[in-house]
Amino acid sequence: MPVYEYECARCGARTELLRPMRDMDQPAACAQCGSKKTRRAHSVFTAGAGSGPKTPGGLPGRCAHCRDAGGGCPMGR
Repeated sequence: MPVYEYECARCGARTELLRPMRDMDQPAACAQCGSKKTRRAHSVFTAGAGSGPKTPGGLPGRCAHCRDAGGGCPMGR
């Protein structure tokens, strides 16, 4: 089940909820003030761990775009 973020129109607080996709656009009670005047917010997420590009074995590798081994490529591939 995905985690969704909701922003309260009353106090501006953000609340995260684990809920089914079918309920993602349903209002959720604000954890801060209890208001039901919330709406789903755009969330930022990340996947993976570490820094810089990795090879399939998980070791530091080279960027496929520029061949940079230091992870400094803005393309990040």
